[in-house]
Amino acid sequence: MVKADYLGHSCWRLSDGTHTLLIDPWLNENPKAAVAAEEIEQADAILVSHAHFDHLGDTVSIAKRTGATVVSTFELVTYCGEQGAENGHGMNLGGAHEFPWGKVKLVQAFHTSSCGSGDDYRAMGEPCGFILQFGGLTIYHSGDTALFGDMELLGRLYPMDFAMLPIGDNFTMGPDDALEAVRLLQPKRVAPMHFNTFPVIEVDAEAWGRRVGELGVECRVLQPGESWEIGE
Repeated sequence: MVKADYLGHSCWRLSDGTHTLLIDPWLNENPKAAVAAEEIEQADAILVSHAHFDHLGDTVSIAKRTGATVVSTFELVTYCGEQGAENGHGMNLGGAHEFPWGKVKLVQAFHTSSCGSGDDYRAMGEPCGFILQFGGLTIYHSGDTALFGDMELLGRLYPMDFAMLPIGDNFTMGPDDALEAVRLLQPKRVAPMHFNTFPVIEVDAEAWGRRVGELGVECRVLQPGESWEIGE
């Protein structure tokens, strides 16, 4: 059993009752975040899909306070270490690693990854998605991504109990492409993310959820602060 708390935008907190993971914790500057970064009191690891501000977010401050291990691409973990996050585990696309709390595999995401601006601008390697073995479940967080055909391969190799997919369009897949992603991935359950935080990514998430249901896949459109307890 895994409790998935949707904290807003693309940020999730996953707990198996013993361990807690954070994914893409953009909280303090997020106008629709369910909690402030300072309210996160415990995390074993923080998984970061890419370096854009709305995903890297409060990673460093939370990691410094909780001692959480930052898990991401090598470049981004190195950057977080330079900012004071002492515990980090760098990886790269296609690689997997077994942690005390579960297993992480980094998979491709079709997007970009950078932070800063002007003289402080830094390209930050490749973006990624995560396939997790956690709490006895297989969980997919796609990160920000376009639709890509190898989602079908990911779904076949890693039958998914739960998938989190962006639907907001403009920067990521929109509703139509995200629906096709569900067809390719064939997860048991899916929840949308990366929608309605800003006007440019406003979509009818409830309508998308109904379309997913017509495919025979369980979908819940969670609002920031809502949770889903996921069993086998």
